[in-house]
Amino acid sequence: MNNVTRAKISVPLLLSLAVLIVVPVSAQNRPYPNDFSGHWVPLFHEDDPDRGTGPALGQYEEMPINEDARARAMTWDASIQGLPEWRCRPHSPDYAVRSPQHEQIWAVWDDITREVKEWHIANERDSSDRVIYMDGRPHPGPNAPHTWSGFSTGEWIGDILKVTTTHLKEGYVRRNGVPISDQRTFNDYLMRRDDGYLTWVTIINDPVYLAEPWIWTTEFKLDPYGRVDAAPCVVSEEETRAGGEGQYGFVPHFLPGQNPYIDEFAIENGLPIEATRGGPETTRPDYREKMKTMKPAVAK
Repeated sequence: MNNVTRAKISVPLLLSLAVLIVVPVSAQNRPYPNDFSGHWVPLFHEDDPDRGTGPALGQYEEMPINEDARARAMTWDASIQGLPEWRCRPHSPDYAVRSPQHEQIWAVWDDITREVKEWHIANERDSSDRVIYMDGRPHPGPNAPHTWSGFSTGEWIGDILKVTTTHLKEGYVRRNGVPISDQRTFNDYLMRRDDGYLTWVTIINDPVYLAEPWIWTTEFKLDPYGRVDAAPCVVSEEETRAGGEGQYGFVPHFLPGQNPYIDEFAIENGLPIEATRGGPETTRPDYREKMKTMKPAVAK
């Protein structure tokens, strides 16, 4: 065998060996299977009322809430957000992703290995960023402090980023006062598509206020020129009843059964009151058939 023949055989052989050796190693050492970095603009293809001004008072259909959540939501008075204790209160991350605000996501790399050790998420109008730890650390114990952003860890399922969040403060999951407890946990599943879209799936479990897991999806579009700027809290006067009623320290609320606005949504839309009260049954498609047997609400 001459030298030319040996060269013709050895070069392809070496290239084949290089592919066998280099490709698996490089694939194993990639910093992440998918890149979510960028400025993401929310789309309003689904649940538009929730994403804008928010659902109406008493509008709880398609929410798997239990009796305790319903009872508390029906005492809600939005004027409570005018109290000094509420004016700089951040949104919880499970609420913020469904808001009309933009999201900024970026990776933090290890200085030596160049592997992603954290993902950071900034919401357009929140002062507290969310940190997702990717180093396999465990979640804190049950007595650890709860924060507005919670404690989040991430793991890869193929090219899907699964995020588990615990240790959250109590909050609300809809702008009409539907509560969510500090005992809840939730998972996010981030799926980036090649056409610049991001599908964000959220699954909330709350033993206090939910009768079953609450699942929703949210769509975002990448804006390569956008940016979420700093969001320092600016105090503003928005309340209509905070500090009212002639009492110092008055906390806006309605006593059980005394909210005069709770049935307005059902009356204005000709819906049965029972159907607007939410619960697992109202999340099922076949519930529409049951609604046909109910009487619509009428003004008294």
